[in-house]
Amino acid sequence: MTPAVPSTHLAPEWRRRLALLALFFVPWTVLVAPGGTTLVFPWGLLNPTTYHVTTLPDYLFVLTSGLPRQLLAWPLSVCLYLLAVLSSFAGGFEDRRVTGWLLVFAGVTHVGFSLRFVHRSGLVAPLGPVCLLLCAWWFYWSDLGRIIE
Repeated sequence: MTPAVPSTHLAPEWRRRLALLALFFVPWTVLVAPGGTTLVFPWGLLNPTTYHVTTLPDYLFVLTSGLPRQLLAWPLSVCLYLLAVLSSFAGGFEDRRVTGWLLVFAGVTHVGFSLRFVHRSGLVAPLGPVCLLLCAWWFYWSDLGRIIE
């Protein structure tokens, strides 16, 4: 007879999915400059002083005309992240290699966005790439090396 599983126990796939969903609420980049602080989330930009929010669609379709191409790395990293989330929720159809590599590509892409601000005065904390790569390593490490099967 097997022991009963406690009700607080989550199956490994649900832990992976919850971790990926939690990344939606973590600031991916924290920009602290003399002019103020900006938190870059997957869903938009937040100024914690004034609580002003610029959503990702506003950033893409209203504010990005004439911006350098490096600043479009943020929306691209969000798209890769959302594809990884969709892949993880594919159930029996999920290819863990695809999900893991999408997280890696999302993290590396967002590094390009974060590095755009390093040369300016202030502090840049790229939390998103660290969290994305940590999730890829923690949950998908064994699958990342198996590219061809």
